[in-house]
Amino acid sequence: MIRSDFLSDDDREALHALVRNGSAASRFTRRANAILLLNKGWSCSEVSQALFLDDDTIRSWYKLYEQDGLAGLQRFSAGGSAGFLNAEQEAELKAWMETCVPRSTCEIGAWIEKKFGIVYESRSGLAGLLHKLGFKFRKPKSIPRQIDEDKQKVFIEHYHNLMNSVGDDEAVVFVDAVHPTHEARPVGCWTPKDEPIAIAQTSGRQRLNIHGAIDLETGQTRMIEVETVDAASTIRLLQAIAAAYPTLILIHVILDNARYHHAKLVQEWLRQSNCRIKLHFLPSYCPHLNPIERLWGIMHKHVTHNKSYPTYTDFAQSILKFLRHDVPQKWKEFADSVTDNFRVIQPSQFRVLT
Repeated sequence: MIRSDFLSDDDREALHALVRNGSAASRFTRRANAILLLNKGWSCSEVSQALFLDDDTIRSWYKLYEQDGLAGLQRFSAGGSAGFLNAEQEAELKAWMETCVPRSTCEIGAWIEKKFGIVYESRSGLAGLLHKLGFKFRKPKSIPRQIDEDKQKVFIEHYHNLMNSVGDDEAVVFVDAVHPTHEARPVGCWTPKDEPIAIAQTSGRQRLNIHGAIDLETGQTRMIEVETVDAASTIRLLQAIAAAYPTLILIHVILDNARYHHAKLVQEWLRQSNCRIKLHFLPSYCPHLNPIERLWGIMHKHVTHNKSYPTYTDFAQSILKFLRHDVPQKWKEFADSVTDNFRVIQPSQFRVLT
């Protein structure tokens, strides 16, 4: 935090004179205004809002004054949208960024200042330079460490063959478990700029366990609430799926390799003479090949994002209503987001950060 009353009497008078000088260039008077307000005890955030700038710009101006006094405030050696590094310096910056993968413009600006003695006054000016050099701010994708490309391809081929051969008296459903926690999930939203917003937080100590299934052809779901997701809940879900298709001779269930899906209890239940269910297992570490995973994301978007439920009962009822009733009834709205357009994740195509 910048302490107040850091200006000397002479500097304060000089800055006041500059602010009052109608013939002075606006870029000088803006800096003078900023330093005077900081001297009064304003924060960088308050000054940036008053002058319609960003916090980093105000901090950089204070740093210029702290290092070189009034002379520093009158130096305009770098900033704005124009580049101030020469070609050799840009190449050195690019090589450093490719190696280090910095996470913020503050880190990059500090490196440029230390290496070349050049200060970029604004975040926008530095961002312009980075775009020019071919960089973009992105979040890395998460990929499983042990994912296998060949096994993904084999499953996708198996799935396409299954869908091309499934008869009118058969169905295909995807199964998975989800464990939403009773807590508020804040996400970004557009609001009036002068209106502070908040969301009431809850304890986050109670979790809803759901073992569910979805049919991509119809949008019909089977969602059972359970104490624990295990072999017993798997059998309950398979029974619910079978009951939903009383006239079909075969129901194909695609699911992951969770231990409880392979449990002896489940295998014994499947060996019953009247069982109409056949299990198809996904490759290990491949949640992207299970469309129901996308349904869980849609559920959070519609039910938990920026919404607070005063009681766990309200929370659980809202989620179950969405999954059991809203999804089937509004399937045309959700179908394009919960699809079987599978892709193969190839770690070799990514630079994996360590």
